Amino acid sequence: MRRFPAEWEKQEATLLCFPHNGRDWPGKYGAIKWAFAEFIKKISARQAVYLVVKNTSFAGKVQELLEMADVNMKRVSFIEQRTNRSWMRDSGPIIVQEGNERVALNFNFNGWAKYSNHHLDKKVPDTVANFMKLPVRRAEYKGKPVILEGGAIDTNGKGTLLTSEECLLHPDIQVRNKGFSRDNYEEIFAEFLGIEKVIWLGNGIEGDDTHGHIDDLCRFITDDTVITVIEHDRKDKNFRPLQDNLKRLEKARLADGKQLSVIELPMPKKIIFDGLRLPASYANFLFINGAVLVPVFNDPNDRVALNILEEALPAREIIPVSAIDLIWGFGTLHCLSQQIPLCK
Repeated sequence: MRRFPAEWEKQEATLLCFPHNGRDWPGKYGAIKWAFAEFIKKISARQAVYLVVKNTSFAGKVQELLEMADVNMKRVSFIEQRTNRSWMRDSGPIIVQEGNERVALNFNFNGWAKYSNHHLDKKVPDTVANFMKLPVRRAEYKGKPVILEGGAIDTNGKGTLLTSEECLLHPDIQVRNKGFSRDNYEEIFAEFLGIEKVIWLGNGIEGDDTHGHIDDLCRFITDDTVITVIEHDRKDKNFRPLQDNLKRLEKARLADGKQLSVIELPMPKKIIFDGLRLPASYANFLFINGAVLVPVFNDPNDRVALNILEEALPAREIIPVSAIDLIWGFGTLHCLSQQIPLCK
């Protein structure tokens, strides 16, 4: 029996990769190093961090920086692996539970079906699994490799999964698995993740480099409750697709047949940098043990979003993390990380 644990379940660690490719944040790499150090500090205050670094020399430099930032180094473990980028949500392994054991799934990362320089990232799942002494299963379906990023899916840990049509079913934009149908994906989710019910949303937010990742749109926060982002400005390009997603959620049912409870979360005001709209979203929050780290953007809606999450998750500390620099890489806290569940 295979199960994909929910993100709020007890975690062993958070998997991160310290940024070394300044091209992901052109002109901001200096600021990114310190923003990332603060991110690690927030996580390591509560649990272990497994930190991928490109080599031993770089690990030494990172350790010096983290010590300057007063990070608890007893909770930081280095994993040496050269990478193209640092987005562990998508290139890292997805850990599932099989009985009382854990298995690392390798979903054949291919640079979001967009970038050719991804071959180093493809090695991350095996390297992390070797570090953790876990078996690896490479995802295949009918003899073909299955390409699936962690940011494209979200689960309640009880058989229901969220994803989007734009990311997985669009016929000609960033096609991960050519010819795969909705039914094919649902069979894959059942086989590899133990999923019984898939809730399909429509399109993602404007500026999303992945075209439709669910972790910028809608997230489970309990077994039967999701938080979904809403745009209130009718003139904004996000208004209609996010309203469509809301209507789908209001009609959705869980694997056990129960109705889904839906909480609305605002979007920050439009962020433009170097002529590009950036995919800023409060839905890119990160569960860690006892807390939720929430990206904020120096926006009036920061406080609104934090208050909604505090009310929805009263047993957890809601911790804001400035993401105004991180978002220039087209992702924030959830995109950069991958949870390592205990599965006990």
